[in-house]
Amino acid sequence: MTADPHFSSLLAAARKGWQDRHCDDALLSLALPLNGVDPLLALPLLAQTDAFRMLWDSAPGLSLAASGRCQHLDLAGTKRFELAQRFCDMTLGRLIDTQPNTPAQARPRVLLAFSFFEQSSERQLDPTAIPSVQAVLSRWQLSRQGRRGWLRLNGTVSDAAEARELAERLWLKAHDLSQCQRELSEAPNASTISRTSVRSWQDCYRGPLDRGLDLVNGNHLHKLVLAVRQSFELERPLDPLPLLKRLRRQQAGSCRFLWQRRNGEAFFGASPERLLSLRGSSLRSDALAGTAGRGDDGTLLMRSDKDRREHELVVETITGLLQQSGLTPWRRRRPQLARHGQLTHLHTPITADASGHSALSLAECLHPTPAVAGLPRREAMAWLRALEPFERGWYAAPIGWIDSAGDAELRVAIRCGHARDCRLDLTAGAGLVRGSIAERELQEVGLKLAVLADQLDQPSGVRERTQTPLH
Repeated sequence: MTADPHFSSLLAAARKGWQDRHCDDALLSLALPLNGVDPLLALPLLAQTDAFRMLWDSAPGLSLAASGRCQHLDLAGTKRFELAQRFCDMTLGRLIDTQPNTPAQARPRVLLAFSFFEQSSERQLDPTAIPSVQAVLSRWQLSRQGRRGWLRLNGTVSDAAEARELAERLWLKAHDLSQCQRELSEAPNASTISRTSVRSWQDCYRGPLDRGLDLVNGNHLHKLVLAVRQSFELERPLDPLPLLKRLRRQQAGSCRFLWQRRNGEAFFGASPERLLSLRGSSLRSDALAGTAGRGDDGTLLMRSDKDRREHELVVETITGLLQQSGLTPWRRRRPQLARHGQLTHLHTPITADASGHSALSLAECLHPTPAVAGLPRREAMAWLRALEPFERGWYAAPIGWIDSAGDAELRVAIRCGHARDCRLDLTAGAGLVRGSIAERELQEVGLKLAVLADQLDQPSGVRERTQTPLH
């Protein structure tokens, strides 16, 4: 092994971490600076033996690629937020970080993906159904903000020799990624996968949409966010990374994400909606509701009584939930406009001092917001179960991370797709309130589905799957 003084420092840090352990086994976290390597492009070059991969790409903000599982938790059922927070606290508390003074973007993180519903109706019949929460301390973590990057390796070691081996693996991986920088940056985008222009999702949506409109116009619900699924048969399994790279330009204000728990399956998208971010004691949540498509510069959206009422329902609910948790939230009096590709939304940031509150206790309070479920929450959730002829799975659920300082960010997983082998499911929804017009809601859902569907833009090779509409 090289006698490079930087490697000697890494090795010394690994040895000291092992010596500072509090039990027979040590959970070590080693890190090296690695500038200029794009985590999105480098993700396939991280761990090869474990199928787990995660991408979090808010570039030019934080971009994070993770691969392999060092410690993980899968849960189904109740108390998932509480137990996931406990897992994060215990895992990150036990972790011996040999580089504790790295910048915030380089901190070790536990990665999190929740399902929308606490309990899947599929789980009793299908052991491969999505858990209600997955929490992962990855083996490899490559992060970058601007041009500054860090590579981190986490591992359990039982003796000094294993600590040295961990340091050697990190050093060699950093060298390999540095050598591949040019090839990664010059790699061509993979060709898109074709699709048909058939819109069978509209026929599937008509029945539930009409019933949802009856519920809100009859004052049985204040709001209901009904989703629809558009499914495709692909000519080959989808690699979502080139698609996510293109979305950096088309959805620059969103956070691109990928969650892959096993080979042949990937959940991915570009979310414009922040459930919460926690930096120290500073909490931010985003109310994002009210949508217009191409041709509207925002003027009509700001003047729309229906959209303003829908948006205010979300703002008032989020602020009310935070107040119930003992916080004093602050919000702007009027919404802003947020543009994401061809879509424009009404947007109100909500902030508060969250001292003494954990990230996932606040997430449990907020999920699901009226922007993705409805009001009243309990009744709306029951109607979603009754009217949507598919499992939501990860759709519209929290996805994100908690780091070793307790900072966190969770997005609402919308504008998303779920690929399994040669099948691709896209899911989107529209918020129904009193005065909603069916044709406009259909148009809005179509624009949301198109965020990903338009990436499949060649004339053959994809056959859209039809669903059985509700009667």
